[in-house]
Amino acid sequence: MKESNNQVEISRIRREYLGASLELGDLRADPVEQFEKWFSNALEAGVIEPNAMSLATVDSEGRPSVRIVLLKGISDGKITFFTNYTSLKASEIATNPNVALSFFWAELARQVRIRGKAQKLSSEESDTYFQSRPHFSKIAAWASAQSRVLEDRRELEANFEKYLNKFSGESEVPTPENWGGYAVEPYEWEFWQGRENRMHDRFRYRKNESGIYVIERLNP
Repeated sequence: MKESNNQVEISRIRREYLGASLELGDLRADPVEQFEKWFSNALEAGVIEPNAMSLATVDSEGRPSVRIVLLKGISDGKITFFTNYTSLKASEIATNPNVALSFFWAELARQVRIRGKAQKLSSEESDTYFQSRPHFSKIAAWASAQSRVLEDRRELEANFEKYLNKFSGESEVPTPENWGGYAVEPYEWEFWQGRENRMHDRFRYRKNESGIYVIERLNP
């Protein structure tokens, strides 16, 4: 089959990764500390939205879904994010709490992959974060029945206006009952450093039977 011009151009896209080497001795024993070190590097490098992460889930038939969500904190080694509890991702997490996360910081030629289990945060924790959000973001959380079918955008905008008026006299917008956070408890981390000639450095932290992280170098 003859390739289209677009396919030809796509196949020619190539970037040489020229990141610094990553050796076992460079790594922290605790993967959370290693992640926090790399995250600080990403902030210093001016990476746009360094907290943007891919979240992969699976449905009851094993069909995967992936989307970008925002990291909102790390507490007790758990990674937190927030969403609508009626969304597709929430439905799939309820069916199967095993999830995968991925960060890619192109400016540093670095990737971090995480596998773990997600569980809901307490309503108190979710409320604390919700009240820290900008006012219009709070209104949007009420207006959007995330992942549900919309007839057209006017329906969404009407909902936004409805809740904007409803809470216009309120000192604070209450947290919707169907909105909150998740904490992902990792059992595996992987740190990837892009190198020249596709000879990348790649290390995996995995928990052994004693629950202790073992660090292994992987083929790129």
